[in-house]
Amino acid sequence: MRLCFLVEEQYRHDGMPLDVIRQLGAWGHQVDVLWPGRSLIPISEAIRAGSHDAWVLKTVSGGPGLTLLEAAASVGLTTVNDVRAIRGVRDKALAAVIARSGGLPVPVTYAAARPEEFAEIPEAEFPLVVKPADGSSGRAVRLVATPDRLLDPVEPDGAGAPGAPGGGLLIAQPYVPNSGTDLKVYSVAGRLYATERCSPLHPAHAVRERQVPLTPEVARIAAEIGTVFGLDLYGVDILLGPDGPVVVDINDFPSFRQVPDAVARVSAAVLELARNGTAGQGTGPPTAGRSVTGQSVTGPPGATPAAPVTAPAPSTPAPTPPFTVPPAPPAGPRPRRAASIGGGR
Repeated sequence: MRLCFLVEEQYRHDGMPLDVIRQLGAWGHQVDVLWPGRSLIPISEAIRAGSHDAWVLKTVSGGPGLTLLEAAASVGLTTVNDVRAIRGVRDKALAAVIARSGGLPVPVTYAAARPEEFAEIPEAEFPLVVKPADGSSGRAVRLVATPDRLLDPVEPDGAGAPGAPGGGLLIAQPYVPNSGTDLKVYSVAGRLYATERCSPLHPAHAVRERQVPLTPEVARIAAEIGTVFGLDLYGVDILLGPDGPVVVDINDFPSFRQVPDAVARVSAAVLELARNGTAGQGTGPPTAGRSVTGQSVTGPPGATPAAPVTAPAPSTPAPTPPFTVPPAPPAGPRPRRAASIGGGR
C-alpha cells in the first residue's frame, strides 16, 4: 500500500507517528511524509485522486495539516481519522456540543472571546478550567479559582493564551473534583486500553503512569466516543468525579503511551483503515464489538493480553518527491512532548 503522513514540526522526534512510519516501511509499504510546517508543498501535484491509499494526520490543533487532510478528502482519498471527526474534536467548543448532544458525560461548557466574559458565570460554579478552543498539548490551560482571577497572567510559554491578540475562542468548564489521577483511555481501531497518570493540575500528587483495567462503565463511554465522533484512533481523558466518570478531553491520533506493542498495533490499524475505510467514511465503528484488552466492552474488565500483531502484506517501496521519509533517530532518548491537558479538571 502507499500511504502519506502529514507530520508537523512538534512531532519530528516523536515516536508517534515516526516509529509507525518506519514500521510500515519495514513491512514493505510505501510511506510518504509531508512536513506542512517547514516545507514547500506542491499541492496540485501532491494532492490528487488515486495518489495514495490513505492520508494520516499527526499535527497540532491549530496547524496547517488539517487543511491539507481536508484537501485530500475532497479529491476522494481515505483519511485516518476521517477529516470530519478530526475537526469535531480539534475544536473543543464544537466537541463539547457534539459530546453533550450524543449523551456523553461532559462538563457544562461556556465559550467567550475574552476571559473577562466568564465573570458572568455564577461564582458557585468556580473554580473554572479555562483554555483555548483550538488548544493542544496543554497550551494556556489554567485553573481559575475565582472571577477576580480571570485576568491573571498566563505562564510565559502560553503563546496564544486566553486574552492574547488573535487568541481565538475560549472555553470554560467547572472544575471536576477528583483524586488528582487522570484516566487516559486509548482506542486502536476498536480495542481499548486505559492508562492511569497524574493530573497536570495536581502535580504534587505522585502517580506512576501505568496500564490499568477498565470498568464496564468507562469502557462503554470510551467506545461511545468513537461512535458519536466517528473516530477510529483516539484517546479520551476521563476523570472519576463525585458523580461518576466525566469526559474532559478527546484527542485524535494521541501518543498511545502504555499500550502494549503500540507501534505494531497502530501500524496494523492504519493499514486496516486504509483498506476498509474509516468510521466517518461509512463503515461505522462497531460499538458492541469494541473490545477491552481483548474482551468485549459489555463484559467485565480484564487484563487478558490482546492478540499478537502480525505483519500485513507488503506493497511497493520507495517514495517519490516531494515526499520524504524521516531518518532513524540518533542513539539515546528522544525528547518527549508535553502531555495534553484536558478541560473540566
